[in-house]
Amino acid sequence: MKTLQYRYKNSTIGYYRFGTGPKPVVCFHGFGEDASLFVFLTKYAGNQFTFYSIDLPFHGKTEWKDGLTFDIADLRQIVEEILNQTSFNLQTLNFKPTLLGFSLGGRIALSLYQVMPEKIEKLVLLAPDGLKVNFWYWLATQTWLGNKFFALTMKKPGWFFGLLKLMNKLKLINASIFKFVKHYIGDTEVRRLLYARWTTLRKLTPNLHIIKNQIRENKTPVRLIYGKHDRIILSSVGEKFKRGIEQQCTLSVIHSGHQVLHEKHIEEILPALLY
Repeated sequence: MKTLQYRYKNSTIGYYRFGTGPKPVVCFHGFGEDASLFVFLTKYAGNQFTFYSIDLPFHGKTEWKDGLTFDIADLRQIVEEILNQTSFNLQTLNFKPTLLGFSLGGRIALSLYQVMPEKIEKLVLLAPDGLKVNFWYWLATQTWLGNKFFALTMKKPGWFFGLLKLMNKLKLINASIFKFVKHYIGDTEVRRLLYARWTTLRKLTPNLHIIKNQIRENKTPVRLIYGKHDRIILSSVGEKFKRGIEQQCTLSVIHSGHQVLHEKHIEEILPALLY
């Protein structure tokens, strides 16, 4: 495995390259995680694929210094340049890259696919975000007033935490969501990063109607994997997305919580990559 850097504008993009196979796979991690989580794949498929796992802004080894905006033009240029720095070149590739995304990384992969569908071999999405609009995320990142209120709450979260505890007590939110949100508002630095990450990635919002048309037109294979016990991203959202693209899309539900991206699930992940 090689830990590498790519200079982009004023920022430094951290990424990993591992595997020696002829087929490229571009990997996008989940929220609050980093690109190293995909490295276990080299043990099982490193002779068939070369993986490029990229740290998103304000994650891992990426040092993002270009403001609180990261749009699809940024993403596309970074991915293309990283591939072009090696023997892979999107203009002359014998094999098109597969996009592999987990959770937040699923939304990133879908956004990238939307602007270059003819250059993508396959979409492999593990408990992906991006297949349903989250009202609170939309309010906090897509509206001026909501974003200002979001920033204020991250600085002074007391009222929100009190409301969250009340909603949990009244069983208006499930325990998994309560635990997840509590983790992200209980620490000053974690709150700062939450605001920076949500706000910076706000422009990467895939248009599912366009994407489904592109999947049909390009006959792009789509592999969806969900955790049976996941209370954060439900498989029912994937079932809805699958309607109308059944010939290209398969959906699997495995014995897992949200953390589908794990070596213990390799028997389910590997076939999604290979076939």
